[in-house]
Amino acid sequence: MNFKQVDTEKVYLVTGAAGFIGYYLSKRLLGEGCRVIGLDNVNDYYDVHLKHDRLKQLEPYQNFTFIKEDIANKNAVDRLFAEYRPDIVVNLAAQAGVRYSIENPDVYMQSNVIGFYNILEACRHHPVEHLIYASSSSVYGANKKVPFEESDFVDHPVSLYASTKKSNELMAHTYSHLYKIPATGLRFFTVYGPMGRPDMAYFGFTDKYFNGESIRIFNNGDFENDLYRDFTYIDDIVTGIERLITVPPSGESVPHKVFNIGNNNPEKLMTFIGALEHALSKALGRTVEFEKIYEPIIAGDVPATYASTDKLQAAVGFKPETSIQEGLNRFADWYVEYYKKQ
Repeated sequence: MNFKQVDTEKVYLVTGAAGFIGYYLSKRLLGEGCRVIGLDNVNDYYDVHLKHDRLKQLEPYQNFTFIKEDIANKNAVDRLFAEYRPDIVVNLAAQAGVRYSIENPDVYMQSNVIGFYNILEACRHHPVEHLIYASSSSVYGANKKVPFEESDFVDHPVSLYASTKKSNELMAHTYSHLYKIPATGLRFFTVYGPMGRPDMAYFGFTDKYFNGESIRIFNNGDFENDLYRDFTYIDDIVTGIERLITVPPSGESVPHKVFNIGNNNPEKLMTFIGALEHALSKALGRTVEFEKIYEPIIAGDVPATYASTDKLQAAVGFKPETSIQEGLNRFADWYVEYYKKQ
């Protein structure tokens, strides 16, 4: 285990800095005195007000520089690298969402494939000490063997989103092989928490409750064979990234590794919904129960996500530990305050 504190003398480029994970990572690094260059195109995939509010919380830090730009713009990415010379790059900019990729494939190719290619090219021409990039648990597709391990076969993705993330891993491996770029891919498992993405189920369920609408649950109402998800609280994700920043792959012929970051404790979807109802009840001081409509599983959804975190723990001595109830309590408290629901 080689974990050490981040070096505050380095320059950190965080793409997707107005996004959920990018915001929290930038805030953590800035709080420790690091210089952070934040890049984001602030697109309208979900409420841009939330993205702007995240950025407002980063602006007071003197070591923060924000650039509104798209990683799909190759010239802009190259200019940024030439000007700021980042030592560490954390590429979290991507078009997210499994279901959205079925309806809007173009944006996934632009951001997740072309955009990531531009980041790799910039790292090639302006060498960096470590490139960390977002992959996804979606690469495991419909694998039935659980828990998912990084060595598992992942060549049968069931969504275009998953295909782009698998492509990222292949591209990073190739650039690490050819140009010796130390690169680490992170397979995130259902990240949640305050200031999270409104397109995520827990956030959407909460919205619908306050709008007086039913929630749609894609499990056919089969509680015995319910969907399982490895829900991972945002602080745990950021701690994992921060620790991995300081341990770039070395000693291998190809300096490229991939890690799962998940809770290693999958919950039934209905258990998660019950915990969310409880958290909202606590935040509001009254009983909350969602009106539920059960529907068939959607094409592209996987029945279970369950991360083995042994490799992460061996590398940096950390595994996510925040319980579902604790994490959802924090989300519910934030939501009620942010949207003034008291």
